[in-house]
Amino acid sequence: MQSKFILLYPLFCLMFIHIDTIQAQQTTCTAIGQNPSTAFPVCGTKVFSQESVPKCGGRPVVGPPCPGNQDGGLADVNPYWYKFTCYKAGTLGFKITPKVLTDDYDWQLFDVTGHAPDEVFTNPRLFVCRNWSGEGGVTGASSAGKSLQECGGMGVPLWSGMPTLIEGHEYLLLLSHFTSEGQSGYDLEFTGGTADITSPGIPSIQSATYNCLNNTIGIKLTKKTLCKTLTSQGTEFNITKGTGTVTGATGVNCSNGFDSDSLLVQLSAPLAPGDYTIAIRNGSDGNTVLDVCGNALAEGESADFHIAVPPPVEMRGVAPIGCAPDQIKIVLSVPVRCGSIAANGSDFTITGTTAAIISGATGNCNVNNLTDTLIVQLAQPLVTEGTYTITLTTGSDGNPILGECGQPAPLRQTVTFHTVDTVSADFDFGLNRNCKISTLDLTHNGANDVNYWHWTFDSTDNRYTQNVTKIYGDFGVKHVTLFVSNGTCTDSVVRDINIDRTMAALFNVDPGPYCPMDIISPTNASFGNLIFYLWDYGNGVVSTGPDPVPQQYYPTRKEQDYQIRLIVEDNLHCMDTVDHIIKAVTSCYIDVPTAFSPNHDGMNDYLYPLSAYKAIDLEFSVYNRLGQLVFQTTDWTKKWDGNVKGKPADIGTYVWMLRYTIKDTGKKVFRKGTTVLLR
Repeated sequence: MQSKFILLYPLFCLMFIHIDTIQAQQTTCTAIGQNPSTAFPVCGTKVFSQESVPKCGGRPVVGPPCPGNQDGGLADVNPYWYKFTCYKAGTLGFKITPKVLTDDYDWQLFDVTGHAPDEVFTNPRLFVCRNWSGEGGVTGASSAGKSLQECGGMGVPLWSGMPTLIEGHEYLLLLSHFTSEGQSGYDLEFTGGTADITSPGIPSIQSATYNCLNNTIGIKLTKKTLCKTLTSQGTEFNITKGTGTVTGATGVNCSNGFDSDSLLVQLSAPLAPGDYTIAIRNGSDGNTVLDVCGNALAEGESADFHIAVPPPVEMRGVAPIGCAPDQIKIVLSVPVRCGSIAANGSDFTITGTTAAIISGATGNCNVNNLTDTLIVQLAQPLVTEGTYTITLTTGSDGNPILGECGQPAPLRQTVTFHTVDTVSADFDFGLNRNCKISTLDLTHNGANDVNYWHWTFDSTDNRYTQNVTKIYGDFGVKHVTLFVSNGTCTDSVVRDINIDRTMAALFNVDPGPYCPMDIISPTNASFGNLIFYLWDYGNGVVSTGPDPVPQQYYPTRKEQDYQIRLIVEDNLHCMDTVDHIIKAVTSCYIDVPTAFSPNHDGMNDYLYPLSAYKAIDLEFSVYNRLGQLVFQTTDWTKKWDGNVKGKPADIGTYVWMLRYTIKDTGKKVFRKGTTVLLR
């Protein structure tokens, strides 16, 4: 938004009143000439008159900072953009004369050499000069200007100094219509400077080329001409050698620009092979085509071109055929028109080893709707080995396939291709057992020319032969994968094979501890076709038969471990062994010592309930003479070491209390007593 300033002179003070610019709402400009990328081309010898200014724009433009932030509102309000090239270095002078002299027009000049036009909104280094005066009237650049940048505000000079242009550089000139009322235009005239922005020379024809696809002649000019000087009927062109009628003409990119150096001349019908000349004459508008400075393409200018006999359309072969193809790609010698291909595939027939049906056809069509590859769609994939032939015929649309220049493809052309059988990775296996060793014999039939095998066992072991032997020393589910290929078709199978354990020595027994007179009765859980059992109870007693013999143990130490072993044999004479450890104790009588001496001599160093093997829900507490709790535990093996809070307790008598439940009977017991701590 542009800012305006009014200076007021009160009696004793000077103050500035800021008035916000009334700016067009920021909207996108769509008309050509109203944005940088579609700027008007201009010439230094012409006056350019704009009768009205459509309202749009409002995008800020950038440049050097203005004093007092006056550049905060410099924007392309209701803009028009002009482009030109400097052909001779020097100063640039121009003036902008509003149709209504009180209108306020602002302007800014940019050097866009090597830059995208829209960078004028983001790149301050493109700035050359400007004038954003808040005054209405004639403005521009002249020798009367004192500065290359006049920023916004009332009382700011309408004229800026003349910038120096660089030869070969390209420039953009923005005219911004600040006045909010009315849409009156202006005249733009380049005058007073020494730079030359007039394109030298006059337009001439550089070349002419015939395009048989759309019956046009492409004319390349030596310089750009104004799109508006070309009649849509192409009356500026005439075929002077050969037979042909011009029906229209357009400039390339004229839909979003003002000038073009490439023209397309439309013909009423295709041209036959031969030599031709296209010539320039005055059109129905009284002139040929003109460049921006009014220089005309000379009447009588001409260009020769030759149209060769179009090459025949030939089916060269087919692209590589994969596994189970459901479409065939036919390679052509020259491009054909996609519109001439019958979509139902009726331009082709197919014969071969097995019955096949064509269901459609298309092409890999480019932007010109041409293709050099035909895609023939099959109703079903071809899954068996065979040889097939595709023949070109006339489709149900009544015409053959046509080349780029309309030449029909010769009928009864053929291409031949070969397919291979699909493959299966399914495999067979046999399982042989030798006690704890299991042998898998895996086989694949190799059908349909399979010549590659890849076996994977449990993702770690890889084999590459047709048949494989795999040995396992354990049991469980084994993951087997087979991938096969015949060079074209592939397949893979994943299978889980369960290697069951057929026999095992198993028994259950409580690990104890066992008190004197306790009866120990293991339970046999072995399975298989067993013919022999051997029990070794670890106490010198053995037995045979499936049922174990109940045992009693008489340890020679306070606590003693015994190993019970079972050995079994099955009808294949495979054997298995299992061991369990039990604990036996010399006493299960629970009592608390009457004295202990925690002096670390290895004798009576701790106070705890003795032999509480059969006690559950136990709680043992110790109190001093004052009734204070000094130790407590629910685990009888956690012993009091005679310390309280890390310090040795006093010598003397302590009271203990013991609660527990007898494991075998469920009887609850409560006992209390005293003990003496000695040092």
